[in-house]
Amino acid sequence: MITHLNGNSVQGLTLQEAVEQMRGERGTAIKITIRREGADRPIELSLTREVIRPQVVRFRMEGPDIGYVRLTSFNEQTDVGLRRAVTTLRQQAGGNLKGLVLDLRNNPGGLLDQAVQVSDDFLPQGEIVSTRARRTEDAQRWNAKAGDITDGLNVVVLINGGSASASEIVAGALQDHRRAIVLGVKSFGKGSVQTVMPIPGQGAIRLTTARYYTPSGRSIQGTGIEPDIEVLAQRQEATANIPREREADLRRALRNEGGVQQPAGAAIPPLQLPAGIAEKVSRLPPEGAPPSTRPSRKPTSSCSRRPPCCGTWRRCSPRAAAPRPADPPAQRRKDG
Repeated sequence: MITHLNGNSVQGLTLQEAVEQMRGERGTAIKITIRREGADRPIELSLTREVIRPQVVRFRMEGPDIGYVRLTSFNEQTDVGLRRAVTTLRQQAGGNLKGLVLDLRNNPGGLLDQAVQVSDDFLPQGEIVSTRARRTEDAQRWNAKAGDITDGLNVVVLINGGSASASEIVAGALQDHRRAIVLGVKSFGKGSVQTVMPIPGQGAIRLTTARYYTPSGRSIQGTGIEPDIEVLAQRQEATANIPREREADLRRALRNEGGVQQPAGAAIPPLQLPAGIAEKVSRLPPEGAPPSTRPSRKPTSSCSRRPPCCGTWRRCSPRAAAPRPADPPAQRRKDG
């Protein structure tokens, strides 16, 4: 617990006021006094201020032929970092890279355009995500451009209850296009679009304006992404009786107003992990319990969406989707 900043007590300060005092010019020093459990007396620390750049992309080789990439959030550097990671992993594998594990566990999301770019990196064509607002004419759709940075390598996406928003957009897009196997437990279920609108006086309003839908028309809001193969981590198994809070559990959370649902009794063969990847995934920290296969989702034979059509599974309208308009300069879309 921080008690003093440069010898001045923080008692009576709000969190924002304390943060403003701690921030300063790069290279300058600040003295912080803290109380720590088990320590007999306060501890004084002298810190040098520095620009902190979070490392949102981490990667390594899992054995000689499987690459592992972890995305901790979606900011302006996520897509660039992912491309750099795949290039480096190819070099480390000596051209023998057979598969890729994309770890989105506990990734809370971030910028919408980065979620679209990351999905586009793996999809050669088709819809990535769409939004539906109160008015039909405000609906938007984002499609993939030609090209796949992995050249069709097998991909496994890891998710859990902490994977939200942009993470769910990526996992849902790759799952619906059968481009990747989604492994883990059901995601958080944050499927709302929030628009930041500046107001006079250096303020802003963050307003929920629409909902996200996967390429097959599934709504993420409140339901999340169901994995193709469910794997409970050992640490999670130990606390299985402790419910983990998700979007649907939050007070005044938006309800899921429907979308394409899995038809009851549909006979769908279980997905199988590509050869060589299953063994690598099982060794990723934390180690998972033996997976149990679950039926995968696929689109229904009829489309319940209103124009513009999704254009991926079944063309239900001759009307072409309008190109995505650019956001106003003063606004920045976030995935919620």
